[in-house]
Amino acid sequence: MRTLRLPRSPKVLLGLGILTFFIIMTVIGPWLAPYNPSATDFLPNTGPSAHHWLGTTSLGQDIFSQLLVGARATMVVALLAGLVATALSMTIGVAAGYLGGYTDDGLSLLSNVFLAIPGLPLLIVIDSYLPVNSRSNAFVIGLVISLTGWAWGARVLRAQTMSLRNRDFVEAARIIGEKRWRIMLSEIAPNLLPVLASSLLFTVLYAIGAYVTLAYIGLTSTSVWNWGTILYWAQSNNAPLSNEWYWFVPPGICIALVGTGLALVNFGIDEFINPRLRAAGLTSKQRRSLGLPRRVRLGFTPVLRSARPGVVAPTNAQAASQ
Repeated sequence: MRTLRLPRSPKVLLGLGILTFFIIMTVIGPWLAPYNPSATDFLPNTGPSAHHWLGTTSLGQDIFSQLLVGARATMVVALLAGLVATALSMTIGVAAGYLGGYTDDGLSLLSNVFLAIPGLPLLIVIDSYLPVNSRSNAFVIGLVISLTGWAWGARVLRAQTMSLRNRDFVEAARIIGEKRWRIMLSEIAPNLLPVLASSLLFTVLYAIGAYVTLAYIGLTSTSVWNWGTILYWAQSNNAPLSNEWYWFVPPGICIALVGTGLALVNFGIDEFINPRLRAAGLTSKQRRSLGLPRRVRLGFTPVLRSARPGVVAPTNAQAASQ
């Protein structure tokens, strides 16, 4: 099992910084909001100013307050859906890959059914059957989104589990009489942590897109502020046609930044899984000190080799020829 190490790539550190900022915004955003996001006490359709950093809506509501308050519902739904969907995909994928037989056939059929059904239409159908009160509950919406986002992760984990179930350490645990569930949890699951982390990141990104889409088309309660609700009201009041960019651009930028942060962190997970990518995040100074070329040749992947006793570190020319 690989040992964890701190990321060195600037891209990974930037992604962690972006996600940390939005997590802090999720926790303290409603407390930092200068006004009540639903209050209509201000002049309508005013641009950004010192009193209203992002202007006001056509009803006189402060957009900056809506953005801060809406971060909590958006991120809570995304994180909840990501965690539940990842737990479902791990349970189903590891069980199908390790147990095999009819269990594998049944769970694989279930995964294929959810993969074949388009996620967003299924999500809309499920959401339409929810009670009106449940549509304003972030936890209920997160659970509904998780039902449509676990299948592809389960397929990946099933394939990885099938490659691990015949390894020596798994055979040794099976010979000494360990139970199946204990083998899956203590022997196989720890070796799938990088894949699980990558699955979690992309499921969170999918959940943000799904939740914002549901709110944008008006299927969730418009009384609960999130980034999709802001876009819904901006579209309903023809903000793009009125050139009120300060109404719909900020939530779009927030959504894009969260997605960028998740993608950048995933680069670090890729480097953790594939050792041949670990030199990609080094600076020019670090490359020179390790004997790697400053610029990577097109079509070649730089390999970072640890020095061993009696082995001479490769020169720049030798590293480039690899």
